[in-house]
Amino acid sequence: MTDTTTPTTAVTTTVADDNVSVEGVPTGLFIGGRWRSASGGATFPVRDPSTGEVLAEVADATPEDGIAALDAAVAAQESWAATPPRQRSDLLRAAFDLVREHAEDLAALMTLEMGKPLAEARGEVTYGGEFLRWFSEEAVRIGGDYRTNPEGTGRAIVLKRPVGPVYAITPWNFPLAMATRKIGPALAAGCTVVVKPAELTPLTTLFLVELFRRAGLPDGVLNVVPSLDAKGLSEPIIADRRLRKLTFTGSTPVGSALLKQAADNVLKTSMELGGNAPLLVFDDADLDTAVTAAMLAKFRNVGEACTAANRFFVQEGIADAFTAALTAKVDEFRIGRGSEEGTTMGPLIDDRAVDKAARLVDDAVSRGARLVTGGQRVDRPGTYYAPTVLDDVQPGSDILTTEIFGPVVSITRFATEEEGIRLANDTEFGLIAYAYTSDFARGQRLAERLETGMLGLNTGVVSNAAFPFGGVKSSGLGREGSHEGIEEYLESVYVLTPDPFAA
Repeated sequence: MTDTTTPTTAVTTTVADDNVSVEGVPTGLFIGGRWRSASGGATFPVRDPSTGEVLAEVADATPEDGIAALDAAVAAQESWAATPPRQRSDLLRAAFDLVREHAEDLAALMTLEMGKPLAEARGEVTYGGEFLRWFSEEAVRIGGDYRTNPEGTGRAIVLKRPVGPVYAITPWNFPLAMATRKIGPALAAGCTVVVKPAELTPLTTLFLVELFRRAGLPDGVLNVVPSLDAKGLSEPIIADRRLRKLTFTGSTPVGSALLKQAADNVLKTSMELGGNAPLLVFDDADLDTAVTAAMLAKFRNVGEACTAANRFFVQEGIADAFTAALTAKVDEFRIGRGSEEGTTMGPLIDDRAVDKAARLVDDAVSRGARLVTGGQRVDRPGTYYAPTVLDDVQPGSDILTTEIFGPVVSITRFATEEEGIRLANDTEFGLIAYAYTSDFARGQRLAERLETGMLGLNTGVVSNAAFPFGGVKSSGLGREGSHEGIEEYLESVYVLTPDPFAA
C-alpha cells in the first residue's frame, strides 16, 4: 500500500461567468493520519449528475483497508479519550473555522458531485459547519452526577466516558452536514471514527477530512474509506469486537440489515432512516405562509431529503386555492446545472432516481390522480425530472407509501381534523411532519397526536444543530444534534462509595 502526499484533483465549475476552481480535493483513503491509495489500487468514478461527466477517480477501499482504518481508530482511542475536553473542543472549533474559510470550495464541490443549486449548497455549508461549532461547545460540558444514595449509606458517582471506536456510514444527499453531524459529537465525546461516505458523493467528505488534518487532527482519530462495495467493506468492520458504535443515515431496509449485524456484538447504534413526511394544511391556515413553507419543505435539495414533505393533505375548504398557488410557484422553477446563475432546480442524483419519480407519478395518474403540472423527464443532458404537482391522489397509490426523493407534490384532500391526523399517521415512518394552521389549540393537539419525532408548525425547515434530529417507528433510533447528540457517543459508569461520614 503506497503512502503519498495528499492526492488531489482540480475540479472547475462556472458561476456567473467566473471560473470557480476547487483545489486540493483528496481522492485517496485517509488512514492513521496519512492519505494513501487503496490496497488493491482500484478506483471508481465520481460523476456530475448534471452532465454525466466524470469529476474524479476516487480510491476504492477493500475490506482489508476497512480493517486497517479500524486498527488506526482503535490504536488512537485511548489517547484521544484521555485528551482534555478543551483540546478536543479546540480541534472542532479549528475545523469549523476552516469550513467557513473554504465555504465556497465546499459549496462548489457539493454542487458538482450532488447537483443541488449553488445557493442551497452554500446553505448546507452553514448548516453542516454548525455541528462542528455546536459540538466544540458541548465537548467541555459533558456532565455526570454525584449524590447520596436513597438509603443514606453511601455516595453515588455517575461519570460519562466515550463508548469507543465508531463506524459512521453517511448518505449522498447532504454530504457535508451528514458527516459533521456524526463526526462532531463523536470527536467531542472522545471517540475515534471510521467514516464510509456514499460512493455517489465522496469528494465533499474527503475534503472535510483534509480540513480536519490541516486543523491538527491526531493520527488515527478520524479515518475515511470510500468504497463501491459498501456491504463488503462494512461487514468485517461491524463484526469486529473492537468496534463499539455504529451510526448510519440512509434507507430503512439498509438500516434494518445493519441493526441485525450490530446485534451480534450488541453495538450501540444510531439510525436515521427513511421518512414519509405528511404535510397538513388546514382551512384556517394563512395561504401565503403555507405555500411558501410548503415549497421549502418539499423542494429543498430537489426533494432528495428524508425531511422532504412526501404526502400533502389539504383540507377541502382551502384545497383549490392552495393547489393553484403552489402550482404557480412550482412553475417558476428554473431547471439547470446547479452552478449556473439563476438555477433553482438541479438534477436528481442518478437515472434510478429519475425512473423512480416517473414510476410513482405514472402509477398515481393511472389510479385517478390529476396531473396539474410537470410529470415528465427533462430533455437535456443529465438526470433531470420536471417539478410536478399531482392533485386528488387516490388511496392505494404507491406514492403514498413510498418515499419519493424527488420534486413531486402529492395532494390528497381531507374533511376534518380527525381525518387529517389519521391520514398523516397512516405510515410506518415517523421522522417529521409539517402542519399549517392559525389555531393555536389545534397546533398543540397536533404536536401531541402526530406520530413523529419532529414537527414543523407553520414553518418548512426545522433542522438545527442545537435541537434533536430523529424519528420514531421505522424512521430510526436515537437523536443527532442538541445536547442529546453527544449522549449517543457516551456511556454511563456508576460508582458507589461508602458514606464518608460513617463512624
